[in-house]
Amino acid sequence: MRNTIKIAAASASAVLVLAACSTGNTSGSGSSGSAGGSADNKQIAFVQGVAGDEFYISMQCGIEAKAKELGYTVTVQGPQKFDPTLQKPIVDSVTASKPAALLIAPTDVTAMQTPLEQAAKAGIKVVLVDTTVTDPSFAASQISSDNVGGGAAAFDAIKQAKPAGGKVLIISTDPGVSTVDARVKGFEEAAAKDSTFKYLGVQYSHNDPATAANLVSAALQKDPDIVGIFATNLFSAEGSATGVRQAGGKDITIVGFDAGPNQIKALEAGTVQALVAQQPATIGSDGVEQAVAALTGGQVTPTIQTGFTIITKDNLSGEGGQAAYKSTC
Repeated sequence: MRNTIKIAAASASAVLVLAACSTGNTSGSGSSGSAGGSADNKQIAFVQGVAGDEFYISMQCGIEAKAKELGYTVTVQGPQKFDPTLQKPIVDSVTASKPAALLIAPTDVTAMQTPLEQAAKAGIKVVLVDTTVTDPSFAASQISSDNVGGGAAAFDAIKQAKPAGGKVLIISTDPGVSTVDARVKGFEEAAAKDSTFKYLGVQYSHNDPATAANLVSAALQKDPDIVGIFATNLFSAEGSATGVRQAGGKDITIVGFDAGPNQIKALEAGTVQALVAQQPATIGSDGVEQAVAALTGGQVTPTIQTGFTIITKDNLSGEGGQAAYKSTC
């Protein structure tokens, strides 16, 4: 397996500074008395997809570092689950507080459409980070990874580990999440081009590691000759690794998307063979730059795609390890 695959990022700069957060953590003032978009309003709100996820922790710190550099303060909130019914009240509260800008990872392409449109109508500059909605025309900018390319790279990693082919499976979160839908698409398109592999489809874990483990255990009972599993996010990968262990540690190549501490441990232990690491701090940093450009009349880039790195045991001590997510600074 080649050690590192990189897709060039479309962003102009990267700030890889990582920090810990939890729901309600703030940097600077908790609210702003100014209306969204006014010159003296220096408040940026960041609403995570889910609190406690190292991907969003890393993104937060890219946001905070760039905001500090540009003279803005940041408030951070996130739902306890990746669930629009939990995220919508947070967005409504943020809209009422009228920050200058809102950076958000929407938890559903349709359910979060109206709440975010309302934020934009209130004069708040909305930047979509990581995920998107059905009609993002209200947003100043969208920044995300090349998720289709990442899904294709995940298939390529399985193919290199299992050149004879065989059955492959995807464990994802939920349909309707733009990023993971794109990863699934990239993997499916790549698998369809290689007749030596039999694609068994995608199963949804609802972003719950225990559910992912149960799905993998059941899949291996039905198809014990599965050779590869693509897990589309951190929790799917964690659960997939558990499911393989519960099935007796079969010779299965698991490629996970995201690279949190638990995934790195699984890679070191040999349970997971490769990880697709995004650049969450870069996404956050670029998000702040685009929000500030929109606020100050600067040049705004409507869409930015960032790159990723494939991490294996071979590059973990070097470039691969540097791409890993952190739970603390």
